[in-house]
Amino acid sequence: MQPITTRREFLVRSAVAAGTLSLSLPAAQKAWAAKPEPLYKISVAEWSLHRTLFAKKLDHLDFAPFIKKTFGIDAAELVNQFFADKAKDRKYLRELKKRADDAGVKILLIMIDREGALGDPDPKRRKQAVENHYKWVEASKFLGGHSIRVNARSRGSYEEQQKLAADGLRRLCEFAAPLGMNVIVENHGGLSSNGKWLASVIRRVNMPNCGTLPDFGNFHLGGGRWYDRYQGVKELMPYAKAVSAKSHDFDEKGNEIHTDYYRMMKIVVDAGYHGYVGIEYEGRRLPEVEGIRATQRLLERVREKLAQQD
Repeated sequence: MQPITTRREFLVRSAVAAGTLSLSLPAAQKAWAAKPEPLYKISVAEWSLHRTLFAKKLDHLDFAPFIKKTFGIDAAELVNQFFADKAKDRKYLRELKKRADDAGVKILLIMIDREGALGDPDPKRRKQAVENHYKWVEASKFLGGHSIRVNARSRGSYEEQQKLAADGLRRLCEFAAPLGMNVIVENHGGLSSNGKWLASVIRRVNMPNCGTLPDFGNFHLGGGRWYDRYQGVKELMPYAKAVSAKSHDFDEKGNEIHTDYYRMMKIVVDAGYHGYVGIEYEGRRLPEVEGIRATQRLLERVREKLAQQD
């Protein structure tokens, strides 16, 4: 398959794939000018509402219907912390899926925390951490997801942590592969917030179902040191199977003050990514619902601007 080199070609090929195969390029452009395929789609990460959920003002079972009703968004990224003891509870998962399906919302993935370090230097603890994630692979599969998001925590030297993290990830990917599931790693502190390091770990695993979830904001290396977020996302995008649009605060024009969203989303789209971009609002100046709305408006505005360019 030839690579898509421009945004216009992406829109046209989307039209062709949808049933206009016999049309010439100009004809296909004309036929689909009124309703082009979006450059990227928008989802909501459940962590955007973590204070609301922890305060029991919203039940986890109602997260998917809530985002559809409140924002008109039809794709959700769940967080295991909100149903930590339910991974094997099929009755609960069935109800969760039913409510999402009834609302017309896709569950894309589950973000996994607190199940151990996949790169633990101790072989027994590393093995246990890998096995702790098995139930979440199965739960995400049951819910219709394509992935679980994991962390690449480890200890030791730069090279030692590469080897250890790759070992744990490879074992987990070997379990997930027969289920048709992906294991994707977020830049999430420590060496995983070093884009070059994390990209090298993914290459070392060398499995098609091992990828990344680049987060716009999680590039803190510790000790007050930061990795360049634009460079980091650029390094992680070749392996991306999801993207996290982190947001905190906005100026009077609606732009995020820590991340240039136009610059960042151009990196994302130029990498050939046209999937879901998940809103992950973590600010405090705006209430969570308003922060999600502000991020949604910004992503939509940037998408429109990018689509107008070749």
